[in-house]
Amino acid sequence: MSLAPKPPTPTMPTGPTPSPGTAIPPRPPQMGAQMGGQMGGQQPGGAPTMPTPRPQAPDRRTLVVGRGISLQGTVADAERLVVEGTVESQMIQATELSISQTGVFKGEVQVEDAEIAGTFDGTLTARGQLVIRGTGRVIGTARCRRLMVEDGGQISGKMEMLGDAQVAPGPAPRAYAEG
Repeated sequence: MSLAPKPPTPTMPTGPTPSPGTAIPPRPPQMGAQMGGQMGGQQPGGAPTMPTPRPQAPDRRTLVVGRGISLQGTVADAERLVVEGTVESQMIQATELSISQTGVFKGEVQVEDAEIAGTFDGTLTARGQLVIRGTGRVIGTARCRRLMVEDGGQISGKMEMLGDAQVAPGPAPRAYAEG
């Protein structure tokens, strides 16, 4: 039996290879600071090096009330409100309202354009276009400049068409003369 020493393992001249189970340090930011959506890794502080997740509408403020979610209160500074759950509000002002088939809105809203595929119960003022999809129901008062109702869409209550000069309820009379 020979007790000859084992030959040494060859190593690469570029540096050591980490052994199994050894943590690999994160890549520098220019090579990809964000890896596959992993959370909890160290990210350098300072300005972001990656583009925003939604570059197509970076300045659009959107509030989405998801399916199974209920929201009560006032919404301020939302440009677009998407309702898939339930919203109860006294007054919401936004640019666009979208109620999905599962969505329910109760209250008052003033928007430029609205698309209703679920249920709206209250007072809706759309200064532009109101679209009621085939699954949509509007209960209460609806005001709009342009109206489109698909086959199956329902309106129950009062409907007012706005003229060019009638965007909001009419102005107060200007009679100030006193005897």
